Amino acid sequence: MKPIDLLAFGAHPDDVELGAGGTVRKHIEQGFSAAIIDITRGELGSRGTAETRHLEAQDAGNILGLSHRENLGWSDGFFEETKDNILEMAKIIRIHQPKWIIGNAISDRHPDHGRAAKILDRANFLAGLPKIEILHNGAKLSPHRAQRLSHYIQDRNIGPHFLVDVTAQWDVKMKSIAAYKTQFYQPNSNEPETPISSLDFWHFLEARGREFGRMAGVTFAEGFTSATPIGIESFENIL
Repeated sequence: MKPIDLLAFGAHPDDVELGAGGTVRKHIEQGFSAAIIDITRGELGSRGTAETRHLEAQDAGNILGLSHRENLGWSDGFFEETKDNILEMAKIIRIHQPKWIIGNAISDRHPDHGRAAKILDRANFLAGLPKIEILHNGAKLSPHRAQRLSHYIQDRNIGPHFLVDVTAQWDVKMKSIAAYKTQFYQPNSNEPETPISSLDFWHFLEARGREFGRMAGVTFAEGFTSATPIGIESFENIL
């Protein structure tokens, strides 16, 4: 498998689209490859099933133009920061050899999000240690650590360290989210109401995008926190 430039992790199918779908699409438009790793199947969600969410995730990935998408199948709501899970995620990082990684919010309303972020932080660090041996198809994987690990902002606005202008990609981002028909607003749906199924949540997504956009002096933006300090070559590249 060829190396992936941008590797995005989400605790549940739709996490990446909600928090960073515009950023993923923007990098694809710039000629970079991008992939999404869904950690669970979202089987505890009040609406839809693991099977419908799998199909919706494939549709959303096609809309974004992903090079690859896979699901680790961890237990929704119950996966933990164990050695086995950390090493499995480190294995994914070594297989795909990403330049950049983005993952769940470091703290959020859903406890899976912050837990996934902690596992990812440890996995990216440990994936770069030569003395940790990880096998794939019987072969030893070479150490690899992404150049930068960042976390997208989800339900709670914990304050971005940097913002990505996604004005040109906003419509595609929203189409990728709408691909999850069982999860979000459908006026004729018989599914139970959830905090993300109302029309108000759809308005919230636009408001958040515009709020971050206003901070950056653009129409729409997505916010991220960085696991490490960010260096720049000059002030000229800052919006």
